[in-house]
Amino acid sequence: MDFSWTDEQMSLRASVLAFAQKQLGDDLRSRDRASEFSRELWNRCAEFGLLGLPIPTEFGGQGADTLTTLLALETLGYGCRDNGLIFSIHAHLWSASTPILRFGTDAQRQRYLPGLCDGSLIGVQGMTEPQTGSDAFAVATRAVLDGDTYVLSGNKTLITNAPVADVFVVFAVTAPAHGALGISAFLVDRETPGLSVGRPFAKMGLRTSPMSELFFDECRVPATQMLGKSGNGMSIFNHSIDWERACILASAVGTMQRQVEESVEFAKTREQFGAPIASFQGVSHRIADMQVRLDAARLLLYRAGWVRERSTRSPMTESAIAKLFISEAWVQTSLDAMYVRGGAGYLEETEAERDVRDALASRFYSGTSDIQRNLIARGLGL
Repeated sequence: MDFSWTDEQMSLRASVLAFAQKQLGDDLRSRDRASEFSRELWNRCAEFGLLGLPIPTEFGGQGADTLTTLLALETLGYGCRDNGLIFSIHAHLWSASTPILRFGTDAQRQRYLPGLCDGSLIGVQGMTEPQTGSDAFAVATRAVLDGDTYVLSGNKTLITNAPVADVFVVFAVTAPAHGALGISAFLVDRETPGLSVGRPFAKMGLRTSPMSELFFDECRVPATQMLGKSGNGMSIFNHSIDWERACILASAVGTMQRQVEESVEFAKTREQFGAPIASFQGVSHRIADMQVRLDAARLLLYRAGWVRERSTRSPMTESAIAKLFISEAWVQTSLDAMYVRGGAGYLEETEAERDVRDALASRFYSGTSDIQRNLIARGLGL
């Protein structure tokens, strides 16, 4: 595996960094307090090209390969402190754009992908239900064929981007007798009669990324809006979640890099007992551990991307390992960055506490840490 970068990739990295640092820091503290999603910042990301990184140019995207996409998203995490905005971008890419690209008809790709890339459309996946979670395929939402339309009934919960989304990739049971093989996926526009969006949830972290419930009350969806074939829902979801596991924490690696650098600088300048706190092993060793986790996280991220791009086999195990390690590492590194600052780290103005709140969610989304361990064990034949 060769993770050296071309001049073109490094140029992209430099431009993403400059863009993120200059364009994506507006009023973050107040927006975090208000749980406010910024469509203005979303549009800036779209104009720059971030919303279409892995999407072919023929559909309005950048046509970037997996490793180039990971590099750009890692840099975004380094330059942009708005973890909620970044999380919404990841949800948009991996749960809406990529499944439409992979499973959509030509008409569906032409209808949705250009808008998903230019920011005029926000996409999201509707899978999780009140009684599901880790048991993802225990879906209760039903889709019954009635002439040339499907009638959807049920509800979804914990749906990222739902309060602001324009198109939903919704999973519903079309053949109950077939279990997980009886689930199909549908592209449901926000204005479809019978679809309603609940009020945004109040969350501990990732507050600038809105989340709510979806309700389907005899929601009539044209049969032409089925994504893929009937009964392909499990394959579509697995394809989407494989992308998520491999890529969704790329930005966290960039955030961890920034946390290490800022902790080093703070430790060198903060004095206690007449000396910089960097001279105390309790501090310097903590930061050393942060660097070890960062290096390991970055290599696992790149390996997962390399396997996805270059190998003919499933990247499930490598992606699960990356997701598990990076999520746990990000939480601990965020805590360490707060600890290095002492009591001040607990204050909102240092911004360290926000990273802790945001990082904790990474242990749950795209499969909990325990689910990742199950997948790794399965890859070992256990």
